[in-house]
Amino acid sequence: MVGVSDGQPSAQAPATGRTRVGRPLLSLALASMMDDVHAHSGAVYLRAAQEPVLEMAVMAGLPRAFAAPWERVGLSAPIPVADAARERRLVWIGGEEEMARRYPRIAVVLPYPFALAALPVATDSTTYGAVFVTWPGSHPPELSARERTHLTAACERLAARLARALEDSVPLLPEHDLIAAPTLSGAAGTLGTVESARMVARLPYGMCSLDLHGRIAFANPAAAELIGVPVSELLGTQLWASVPWLNDPVYEDRYRAALMSQQTTSFVALRPPGDWLSFRLYPSTTGLSVRITRARAVAEMNRSPRPAGATPSRLVTISQVLNLTGALTEAVSVQDVVQLVADEIAPAVGSQALVVFAPRADRLRVLGHRGYPDPRVVERFDGMARGEKTPGNHVLTTGVPAFFEDRQQLERLYPAREATPDGFAAWAYLPLIASGRPVGTLVLAFDRPHGFPADERAVLTSLGGLVAQALERALLYDAKHHLAHGLQAALLPNTLPPLPGIEAAARYLPATQGMEIGGDFYDLVPARGQAAAVIGDVQGHNVTAAGLMGQIRTAVRAYTTVGQPPGEVMGSTNQLLIDLGADLFASCLYLRLDPDRGRAVMARAGHPPPLLKRPDGRVRVLDLAGGPLLGIDASAVYQTTEVDLAPGSVLALYTDGLIESPGTDIEDAVADLGEVLAEWGHLPLDDLADRLVESGTRPGGRIDDVAVLLLRAEE
Repeated sequence: MVGVSDGQPSAQAPATGRTRVGRPLLSLALASMMDDVHAHSGAVYLRAAQEPVLEMAVMAGLPRAFAAPWERVGLSAPIPVADAARERRLVWIGGEEEMARRYPRIAVVLPYPFALAALPVATDSTTYGAVFVTWPGSHPPELSARERTHLTAACERLAARLARALEDSVPLLPEHDLIAAPTLSGAAGTLGTVESARMVARLPYGMCSLDLHGRIAFANPAAAELIGVPVSELLGTQLWASVPWLNDPVYEDRYRAALMSQQTTSFVALRPPGDWLSFRLYPSTTGLSVRITRARAVAEMNRSPRPAGATPSRLVTISQVLNLTGALTEAVSVQDVVQLVADEIAPAVGSQALVVFAPRADRLRVLGHRGYPDPRVVERFDGMARGEKTPGNHVLTTGVPAFFEDRQQLERLYPAREATPDGFAAWAYLPLIASGRPVGTLVLAFDRPHGFPADERAVLTSLGGLVAQALERALLYDAKHHLAHGLQAALLPNTLPPLPGIEAAARYLPATQGMEIGGDFYDLVPARGQAAAVIGDVQGHNVTAAGLMGQIRTAVRAYTTVGQPPGEVMGSTNQLLIDLGADLFASCLYLRLDPDRGRAVMARAGHPPPLLKRPDGRVRVLDLAGGPLLGIDASAVYQTTEVDLAPGSVLALYTDGLIESPGTDIEDAVADLGEVLAEWGHLPLDDLADRLVESGTRPGGRIDDVAVLLLRAEE
């Protein structure tokens, strides 16, 4: 592929003959393409050498900072140029709502009205890159046949030229972006530059000119007086950077909105201590003209009491929602997603309550809600039929968001029972679409009538797309989580069987990180007038470990039932694990109990040593013979140890999750556990099991699962 990287040729082009292909190939092709279809910005991307990556080679019409997050993107990235290159097709986005639905990651950063077309730069056999061009928000929602033809032909010509360059081994050197500089030629031809400056200086309101980077190229005396900064200190700076009280992302956002949409935008700002100024931005393809006046109406409004029921207008901006975008990537469960929306989105837009629905067969189910004083209000809608005429159903079916500024708007479309009698006064219904399918609906409720400006609707719609992606992941995680717990419950004994002369109690606690499932197991097996007990730990905390644990537990039961002695049970289980080829290891402790003789025969495979509390209260760590972990050495032999088990003795078997923690010596941890057993060993076994588990609790949660099996010889 032809590539551009730090001025070096691609891997396929030799380093000799480093000359440009005639004139600046990419810049001229992009400028001609934009001129043909009257686009106001665009960029050319080239495939990086030997990487599935697109790199921005040239941008035109806007500062590169506007597209900074996408200067280098993977071919699999969910953005239009990557889709165009990967699928070798034209991608058309007709406006901000469509961008918010299909590409929410772009819409949340650029929530402005503009249209975009992305096309591959490719021949029949090779994809060299992609191009995008944009138009102001006033562009019709459909791409015309003429525009489609011109763009397609231009990209085909560019691909042919790149192919020839590659064939001739002529590398492409970096080219400058095409950022137009403001020109006074028009004014000079009519009034003369000196007279035009005098005319602007006489205006009673402030005027300044910004280039495409937002830098001030001209300001009249009235502007400097209103802003309170001399002209000499304004020139060459960005307005929102050089004036402290304008240093707010909201104001920079208005500049970006004007350039992207090529539509007039405005804002008001408070110049301390109490002067409100109005800024009106008039964009063109060369920059912006800014008109600055005193906002007397705003000042009067602030001196007057606020009317009852009125709410201050607020603008949802990038600065208010970027925290959410990062946090959503860390959300694990559905409730995590619901809580993040409650913590981040609702405060940003002034919402007092929210509810998240999801389709389940032919019904809607409530996944979570916040802010409703009476939860029964929400519960009435759990299980609602998908066929009912409700705003939630309509949004979920059409994929189009719905905004109701007051109850009258809602009830005109959904009267009586079809509306949402939840006690609130305004609603935003946002479809949650991920991977092309509906995963749910997010409803934001407001306790007062609430206007939804176009920019707020665009941001909310794009945020709905981000929430949908997080919700899709969370739903998958929750499904796996329930599956894992179901598997764990099926593989561990529901109850311990009664054994003659032996009292038993057990506990299992999953790790608090990951899937919350592991390979720890325990079991009691009646065996021909005696009994067998086993505890073990398969490496890992996942479904594979749990499945292997179930196979080991079943094997131990089978070998016990056919009468194998403890050493052979351990050896046979070891051989089974090797034959399975699972690439996982397991520790295990197996013992045959004979309470009538007061004896226990034990075999150990790399497992932590058990503790024995004697009837006199002393606790001993049993140093047992044994062998390596199961699943390592097919020739391993597991020796056995016989231990006295007098009436009243307590055996404590456990897995390493009970004693291991970062920075803790294992011997010290076992000794501490012995002290707990000595202090509380007189308790009923269930209470003692709880005490032992509590002793192993660490700040920050369990990094490993824990199993405990207690056995007491009856007196």
